[in-house]
Amino acid sequence: MARSKILVVEDDYDTQIFLKLLLGKKFDLEICRTDEEFYEVLGNCCYNLIIMDIAIKGNKDGLQITRELKISDLYKSIPILCLSAHVLESDKENALNAGVDKFLAKPVSNQILLETINSMILVDQLS
Repeated sequence: MARSKILVVEDDYDTQIFLKLLLGKKFDLEICRTDEEFYEVLGNCCYNLIIMDIAIKGNKDGLQITRELKISDLYKSIPILCLSAHVLESDKENALNAGVDKFLAKPVSNQILLETINSMILVDQLS
């Protein structure tokens, strides 16, 4: 069975390294630091999951990108996990209203992150 493909949209270098170490053995990862990089790689592959930070470098934030994806016939079915240091309840509500499927606040335990990713990918593969 092919490895699931995850697109990570994250501008923090330490978080990028953490996600590579935690997820790189089980999943194929592509990491983008800016909105521009995101749009460059999005069409290169069909991803099973997008991990989206709210605050990224560029002209658009993760919520603006999420809104665009969720109205796109091509990309609206890709599950989006928002992983963010923005931890207020209003941040979570804004992310969910933008269309993310799940929201996790940083820092998150490795186990919860892996369980969430696995459940989101499994649901995506079953639908």
